[in-house]
Amino acid sequence: MLWTRQARGGTGLVKRRRPLSVIRDPELQNLLAALHTRSDAQVAAMRSHEALRTGAPAPNEGETKAFRSDKLVALDRDKAEFCYQLCRANNARRIVEVGTSYGVSTLYLAAAVRDNILATGGDGVVIGTEYEPEKVRAARAHFAQAGLSRFVDLREGDLRETLREIGGPVDFMLVDIWIAMARPALELMARHLRPGAIVICDNTEQYRTEYADYFAFLESPANGFRTMTLPFAGGLELSVRCEASAARMI
Repeated sequence: MLWTRQARGGTGLVKRRRPLSVIRDPELQNLLAALHTRSDAQVAAMRSHEALRTGAPAPNEGETKAFRSDKLVALDRDKAEFCYQLCRANNARRIVEVGTSYGVSTLYLAAAVRDNILATGGDGVVIGTEYEPEKVRAARAHFAQAGLSRFVDLREGDLRETLREIGGPVDFMLVDIWIAMARPALELMARHLRPGAIVICDNTEQYRTEYADYFAFLESPANGFRTMTLPFAGGLELSVRCEASAARMI
């Protein structure tokens, strides 16, 4: 229970319920809260660093990637919870995450797979890929701490190699990686996405121009996607893979 001051005209403190979380696992909630707190601090530090560079030449992609290589910057909590809800709604059993990083968003996806299995049986997996070895080690430690390791297949290396074999149709895909790799990842995975599969991509409004190639692929009628940008911070792209025949008829 939280405490907050009453609106103008009132006196004293009143009780206010904590916002409900879609994750109904207290230990996992605590871990996620700690990881999001670390992420928020890292984001603030990165903004301060960028502010100090005002007037200096912009770093190139390699310099930016090197600076961020050890930073824990997680998908925003509301976006991650939205992904959990989508995976529960379509009973996702095979999920692909492009850009696992420290595994924060992966925990939401793995929890959804676990909860789908508990609800209706069967099996499922989150296939993640991450290039940085240190992030892979940290992510695996987080999965173990949450008791979700058995639901995650985390692959280390270049996604163009690690995602060659998927093992079946994909229900849900999360793209949260360097923008230059977003379209190659989607192109690689498109043939594995089942009709009705959902693809989420982060920050597509904030970096609309940079995502031009990604949007070109989504908007080509031959690829069978319907897409919309949701009003989360920075924009969150929700794309659905449609039946090819239905896409051609409309």
